[in-house]
Amino acid sequence: MKKFLQLLLLIPTIIIAQNSKPNIVFLLVDDVGWGDFGCYGAEFNETPNIDKLANEGMLFTNGYAACTVCSPSRAAILTGKYPARLKLTDWIDGHKRPYAKLTVPDWNMRLEHKEVLLPEALKEAGYSTAFLGKWHLMPIGQDDFEEHYPTDHGFDINIGGREWGQPKGRGKYFSPFEMPNLDDGEKGDFLTDKLTDAAIQIIDTVNKKNPFLLYFSYYTIHGPVMSPPELIEKYKEKAKTFKNTKNQYLDPKRAGMVEKLDNSVGRILVKLDELGIADNTIVVLTGDNGGNYDETTGGLKAYKGFSHEGGTREPFVIKWPKNIKGGSTCDEMVIGTDFYPTLLDLAGIEQKPKQHLDGVSIKSLLTGTSKRIKRKELFWHYPHYHRTNPYGAIRDGNWKLIEFYEDGSLELYNLKKDINETTNLASSKPKKAALLLKKLKAWRTSVDAQMMTENPNFDIEREKLKKRHY
Repeated sequence: MKKFLQLLLLIPTIIIAQNSKPNIVFLLVDDVGWGDFGCYGAEFNETPNIDKLANEGMLFTNGYAACTVCSPSRAAILTGKYPARLKLTDWIDGHKRPYAKLTVPDWNMRLEHKEVLLPEALKEAGYSTAFLGKWHLMPIGQDDFEEHYPTDHGFDINIGGREWGQPKGRGKYFSPFEMPNLDDGEKGDFLTDKLTDAAIQIIDTVNKKNPFLLYFSYYTIHGPVMSPPELIEKYKEKAKTFKNTKNQYLDPKRAGMVEKLDNSVGRILVKLDELGIADNTIVVLTGDNGGNYDETTGGLKAYKGFSHEGGTREPFVIKWPKNIKGGSTCDEMVIGTDFYPTLLDLAGIEQKPKQHLDGVSIKSLLTGTSKRIKRKELFWHYPHYHRTNPYGAIRDGNWKLIEFYEDGSLELYNLKKDINETTNLASSKPKKAALLLKKLKAWRTSVDAQMMTENPNFDIEREKLKKRHY
């Protein structure tokens, strides 16, 4: 705790009028599915605080992560650029598939210092910046590893951020945590609670100095799936009589993790109210990729690591009292790259168009001055093996095309009529498929996307053995 308080004292003091710029609380949840919260249809998981947040802000029904796995999505949020443009296209440090048909490109495993990240842009405007939780943007095993902590990329303090993609301390989600600047607490302490304690202390301190960015990147709901015993017992009892009409994921441990997340969100919102700064605080809640189980995605096809909607469509909620109409919804397509320009726009800070090249400010949607933004397509590029084979995708209005790189096969869906991607229309609508493929290829060229090459060591039998591990 002493070390934590010393870190708080390092935050620069810049005297700015109390209400000159809004505070920003950015809540990024790991492995959260589109159907994990009550406001998105969940009935087994209990999320009253998140549902209240959505009811007080705007909920997006077509919000997306920029990748089907975590590190690229996180980089896209912080840079305003597609993972393909950054050459950071897989989780760090990715799967090794030496006998696959295609060879993975020599992709980037770090956020380059030439990028002006969102926290750096906000610091230029006088913000204090704090990072808590999962970072997972460090070049593991490489010479510049020590140069890529959150504090090397615009955050004044870092609580818990390191190379880990999941808790790997001796207690995992329970004490001891073994994370930077986070005390291990006492036996039985739960990681989400401890990080929330730190978040509240930070808010208590920084709100007296500057406008602030609190970037809370939860380790939860990523595995290992662990929960306090009393919550496991609660949801075991609930599961006994629960009528699972929506094919939801009835895991008491995971439901307990979701409840702990919801409690955390509630505690943060209460603290903002107590300090009288809620009206001047923008709160964002979203995820980095789909849930880790098929039943967590609200009926969408597939889940984390896959090319279909369940792998990338995410909860996407933004609240700013008196500026965003409470209880409003929006069906416009939005994606993680949009947060950077949007938050600058909402805060009245000059845009950085050379930085957030792939983001679009959605301020007009949030404030109700427009129902549409000037962008028709979204793109994905994943030249890697995971649960899916390597692929690229485009969403153009209601249409979505997926191209699989191994054999060039195509899948085409009309998401307005077929949100669950049950009927591939690529053969029956060849002109539409060809048009979208042309746009997808042109986009890849425009961002200089790295492509895969034929693997001279391709061995189908060895590859089959390797795939069994994923």
